[in-house]
Amino acid sequence: MAQDATALDSGDTAWMLTATALVLFMTIPGLALFYGGLVRVQNVLSVLMQCFALTGLITILWIICGYSLAFNTAGMEAGKITLTSFVGGLGTMFLRGIGVDTLSGTIPETVFVVFQMTFAIITPALIAGAFAERMKFSAMLIFSAVWSLIVYAPLCHMAWSGDGSFFGDIIGALDFAGGNVVHINAGVAALVAAILVGKRLGYQTTAMPPHSLTLTVVGASMLWVGWFGFNAGSAVAADGTAGMAMLVTQISTATAAVTWMFIEWGKHGKPSALGIVTGAVAGLVAITPASGSVGPMGALVIGLVAGAVCFWGTTSLKSQLGYDDSLDAFGVHGIGGIVGALLTGIFVAEGLGGNGLAEGMTIGKQVLAQLISIIITIIWSGGLSFIILKIVDATVGLRVEEDDERQGLDLSQHNERGYNLS
Repeated sequence: MAQDATALDSGDTAWMLTATALVLFMTIPGLALFYGGLVRVQNVLSVLMQCFALTGLITILWIICGYSLAFNTAGMEAGKITLTSFVGGLGTMFLRGIGVDTLSGTIPETVFVVFQMTFAIITPALIAGAFAERMKFSAMLIFSAVWSLIVYAPLCHMAWSGDGSFFGDIIGALDFAGGNVVHINAGVAALVAAILVGKRLGYQTTAMPPHSLTLTVVGASMLWVGWFGFNAGSAVAADGTAGMAMLVTQISTATAAVTWMFIEWGKHGKPSALGIVTGAVAGLVAITPASGSVGPMGALVIGLVAGAVCFWGTTSLKSQLGYDDSLDAFGVHGIGGIVGALLTGIFVAEGLGGNGLAEGMTIGKQVLAQLISIIITIIWSGGLSFIILKIVDATVGLRVEEDDERQGLDLSQHNERGYNLS
């Protein structure tokens, strides 16, 4: 969240430059390799291409108007619901008025712009995991571009734009680093996309194992390391809050990974590399909204619950409902984000090791505030994503032809192969 300008702090600036690089590292190469290893060999290059292309596209859109829609606070009034509680103005389009000496709190606003840009980049990239191996590249680009401006930027403004923001100032919900803004938002959009695009050919009759779990483990490892920039960087300072955010991120991630491992071990007789890295990502997701608010014991419980609930979400729930979320974007990010956002309302309590409830808040009221923010995010993301996808389908079409899908998106969409199949 942008802070009132005070004076430049070189220590805060150095940390935020580092955190920004870490968050970009999460998308390229982290998420690209994590997702790339999970798809079949004829589609690996298409996934890498999606992540890389989105990094370029969202960067441009963020500079043109995304940052302004998300963080321009002109007209906002604390405690009052106005249009500016939901979306920012266009006063900083093309970064107008932002220069070398412009500050956001104790860091250059230029650094804050790029830091938040990396969040805007990774969020639509997460969605791509749901429709992997079957959506047209052109449709993916159009959907992601419109979605980033119409869905992501306003939700970011609602949560993080300061006094007068809908989630924080009006509802009183806590979202330190993106439980609603990034993970529930992306997870719900991913579920809608998976349903509208439809199941992969042979989904229920043909085994579709990952082509390279080695790449997936490498990518997950990069995500784990990069996430310290994601969560600890959201303090926008090199201070005690950043330190605690880093600590609880490590605790939750490790706990969720081990939890998933033991559940899978007990259920299937053997633990898997895919299972433990998926559990780790679930722990990373769940601690994200809580990372600046809870203590170590809260992180332990959040990781434990996230590991168990996300395991259920990616196996039992997915099987029962029958949707084809290719790389479990909803099962990990949507469900993990909901778990983390709700548990934040409990473990923020000082008696449970957190920073303490806000004035006038009880645990019950805080959990209710968290629940309201989750419901709004689900409706906002789900409804608008449905509309955008329908429009894209009616114009350029969402899905590749059957022959193209059988051939693989590497060749049919990019005329290249990621691996030599001869």
